[in-house]
Amino acid sequence: QDTLCAVRKMTKRDVFIEKEQMMNILMFLPIWDGRMPRPAILKPKPLWTGKQIFSLIIPGNVNMIRTHSTHPDDEDEGPYKWISPGDTKVMVENGELIMGILCKKSLGASGGSLLHICFLELGHEVCGRFYGNIQTVINNWLLLEGHSIGIGDTIADPMTYLEIQKAIKKAKEDVIEVIQKAHNMELEPTPGNTLRQTFENQVNRILNDARDKTGGSAKKSLT
Repeated sequence: QDTLCAVRKMTKRDVFIEKEQMMNILMFLPIWDGRMPRPAILKPKPLWTGKQIFSLIIPGNVNMIRTHSTHPDDEDEGPYKWISPGDTKVMVENGELIMGILCKKSLGASGGSLLHICFLELGHEVCGRFYGNIQTVINNWLLLEGHSIGIGDTIADPMTYLEIQKAIKKAKEDVIEVIQKAHNMELEPTPGNTLRQTFENQVNRILNDARDKTGGSAKKSLT
């Protein structure tokens, strides 16, 4: 979990690394060929991005297109399809992290993740070394960067509280409406179900939708 936390923190857009730190971190990478990559920023002083460091860890010429766990569905089409404002579109091209913030969805044990692709295309030995290099390099970067988590990081912002309250209120109103229909004999059974089963299914669907919506809002706020 510490490595996943560090990977997400490292691959954000606002992470820049100075030359001394960059050379220190590269010493922990066994596959480093001794050549420094071109810095992303040259003046007033050279700075490298966290994405550049992670690109040095990726073996071979693997390709991947995924999304961050907080990627909005409305960005899958339209002007933000390939340029995500929140950097939630993850693209790895020829072994280089072009854009996107990595998380458990794109780097974890799920199918289609970067580790899964490396295992399928490069074999278990290369994938194992890749996994070990991630642990070593990323954790040593986290030691230089520093990180802390407090109770304040688990408190949602007021706008999120408002969205959650609205979703719960709407769910209560919808459930009351279904109950009133059942009392007034206006509820029609769905095919293959009794009236009681239809009532339970509708109430469960409303409550599940409310749970998913409020949970998504809370997760988006905390990440």
